[in-house]
Amino acid sequence: MGAPPKTDAPIITPQELAEADGILFGFPTRFGMMAAQMKAFFDATGGLWREQSLAGKPAGIFYSTGTQGGGQETTPLTAVTQLTHHGMVFVPVGYTFGAKMFGMDSVQGGSPYGAGTFAGDGSRWPTEAELEHAFHQGKYFAGIAKRLKGGSA
Repeated sequence: MGAPPKTDAPIITPQELAEADGILFGFPTRFGMMAAQMKAFFDATGGLWREQSLAGKPAGIFYSTGTQGGGQETTPLTAVTQLTHHGMVFVPVGYTFGAKMFGMDSVQGGSPYGAGTFAGDGSRWPTEAELEHAFHQGKYFAGIAKRLKGGSA
């Protein structure tokens, strides 16, 4: 889609998803939904779907959007269909981040569906509150995944 490859980022194959205890999917938004590259990745999981290799695994979502009206809620809502077809257990962050989700003193992304940020034209970096929300989501998600696997959180 014109973006240069990220050579420093690890790449996972769809087949490797079956090895995970839980998966937090992160992706950018295009027109209020996941970017086509992420949709293509999910489309490549047909063999996992056929074998139900991801059924019962916890999954969550975090995302970035270009603008404030760019899909902070529609992106995760439309992505949940991918998780549902696989029988994955959607683990939203809800309002567990507390009062920081309601701050009105600065622009911040995220929703009860997952952590988020506003990327703008690519020059904006996540705020401290957005980073804290993402860290909280990861910790919260790991606790749920551990409990679902049978350990104590």
